[in-house]
Amino acid sequence: MSANPRPKILLLIPHLGGGGAERVTALLARALPAKKYELHLGLITQSATSEALPASVRVHALGARRVRASAFRLLRLIWRVKPELILSGMAHLNFLVLLLRPLFPHGTRVLVRQNGTVSATLAFGKVPAYTRLLYRLLYRRADRVICQTLSMADELARELGVPKNRLVVLPNPVDVEEIRTSISLNPGLQTGHGPHLLAVGRLAPEKGFDLLLGAMVSVRIEFPEASLQIAGEGTEETALKALSHALGLDATVHFAGYIDRPWTLFPTATLFVLSSRHEGLPNALLEAAAGGLPIVALPASGGLAELLRGQSGVWLASSISKDALADSLLTALRALRPGERFAHSFVEAFRIDRAIQDYERLIDQTLAENQ
Repeated sequence: MSANPRPKILLLIPHLGGGGAERVTALLARALPAKKYELHLGLITQSATSEALPASVRVHALGARRVRASAFRLLRLIWRVKPELILSGMAHLNFLVLLLRPLFPHGTRVLVRQNGTVSATLAFGKVPAYTRLLYRLLYRRADRVICQTLSMADELARELGVPKNRLVVLPNPVDVEEIRTSISLNPGLQTGHGPHLLAVGRLAPEKGFDLLLGAMVSVRIEFPEASLQIAGEGTEETALKALSHALGLDATVHFAGYIDRPWTLFPTATLFVLSSRHEGLPNALLEAAAGGLPIVALPASGGLAELLRGQSGVWLASSISKDALADSLLTALRALRPGERFAHSFVEAFRIDRAIQDYERLIDQTLAENQ
């Protein structure tokens, strides 16, 4: 341990302003106590950030062209900061950190956060064939692998042989109060006849927006005034817009691009749709739950289905398909009253104060193992 009374914690993420993994890292940077830790944030592929962070967080924007080209910059940063503990928050960056770990200052502890199911990454991430081998070899080098659900941890142990004593399940932090305060200050009014559906996420195959667009064709037969807003950006944007046009949905579907605080869209939404084929536990869904939105979801993982099954104000589809999603959307829309909202008590376990305490305990336990 350093003589520094506050251990140095280096949070690593490729960049901010993306999806759930980036949001979790930003929340950790804001909420981990500065009196207890000296917090550093390393942004691998950004040269600067406009994210509002506390002045106590020291931001290191490396400006690399891509993660895999950042090894020397990352090593220089780690030797300059000499953190007692590194927390890396995305799979391809986790690989690099764990590959470089033998070159870190002696005693540096490493936590990695798995931000999605491995099966989804391998099936839909357009990753090299050797990615499974990287998971199997490198994840064993982590002091702990942080999983979002028990089913995710079970998969890592079963499929990749990650030792169970290296796996820990921690809730995603969600700023429930910020979301609810924002909504109360900007209640908004639903525009047009509707219903108005909202989906949030990266425009990527695993998010299943093609299934949602297909389901919207069925929804519009019964609800011809229905609209869908998709907030997010990604590699599938052109393909999804082409599909929307081919399905005759140009007047129905709006691609809003990346929205920094998607809860600003909640007041005008009838319900939130999670159309993912595979998920860990997406922050977008938890944020929608914090905002009280009715939720229609595909059973994208065992942990997700377990969380949502039987919950009031949640319609969980029977399978991962366009038709099952359309059936659940229609069932929800027939049952909902205009502007109806739900308490969604399950989101309380993810409140930022509770989740941060869990992260603190893990950090402290990991640091103690180095003494």
